[in-house]
Amino acid sequence: MKVQGKVLVVTGAGNGMGREVALELLRRGATVVGLDLKPEWLAETKKLAGSATDRFFEIELNITDRERVLALPNEVKKLAGEPDALINVAGIIQPFVKINELDFNAIDRVMSVNFFGPLNLIKAFLPGLLTRPEAHILNVSSMGSYAPVPGQTLYGASKAAINMLTEGLRSELKETNVSLTLVWPGAIGTNISANSGVNFGNTEMTEEQKKAAARVTAASTAGKMMVDAIEAKTNRIYIGSDAKTMGNLTRMNQDFAANLIYKNMKSLLG
Repeated sequence: MKVQGKVLVVTGAGNGMGREVALELLRRGATVVGLDLKPEWLAETKKLAGSATDRFFEIELNITDRERVLALPNEVKKLAGEPDALINVAGIIQPFVKINELDFNAIDRVMSVNFFGPLNLIKAFLPGLLTRPEAHILNVSSMGSYAPVPGQTLYGASKAAINMLTEGLRSELKETNVSLTLVWPGAIGTNISANSGVNFGNTEMTEEQKKAAARVTAASTAGKMMVDAIEAKTNRIYIGSDAKTMGNLTRMNQDFAANLIYKNMKSLLG
């Protein structure tokens, strides 16, 4: 689906990958309705849009507020016209602790934002998308959905649920005008830890962790790759060599991959 002239709804558009997706869409001539918790973040995205500000519309929204989300399609239609695509980028990580130490407030928050949030939006927008000449849904998952990261088990589970939600929807929508893309990012240069309320304190990284940190993919690169995937109707993409390498390694030898991650991440668990 070529995005020029289309209306796309982007969650998490106030920062990180969501902002970069929104800006890339605007550069290609799309109209973007950006959703985020923080209106000041959306205002900054609008400022960065430059000459395309007239095609960027801001809506302050908590994607876990199901009642508000279900009313969103009418709000989007009044602002920008009938939406042609839904881009689910917004997500959070969990506190860096084992499941045994993770309280239910954190568990519920992660599942609400990472799984039920996108599901709320899909349920809200899918009926309208089915009426468009062509439409698209893109869901951002994570490398953690297929390669277990100790201390992020619940986060990985929430993203694994997004994997199956996307694949199941693709099968259900196979004979319709709606195509889907599933995105597996590795380490991306964003503020997801701070935005998730996760503080790593003064924990010293190992040399392997420092090397991994140096290999992060720029959020702008991720944004461009996602818009490319929408236009090419690509079913699945990895973002970052780390995501692709661990995806291949997990398929070949799941235990080896899990042990490799554990060795490099265990120091963060204390």
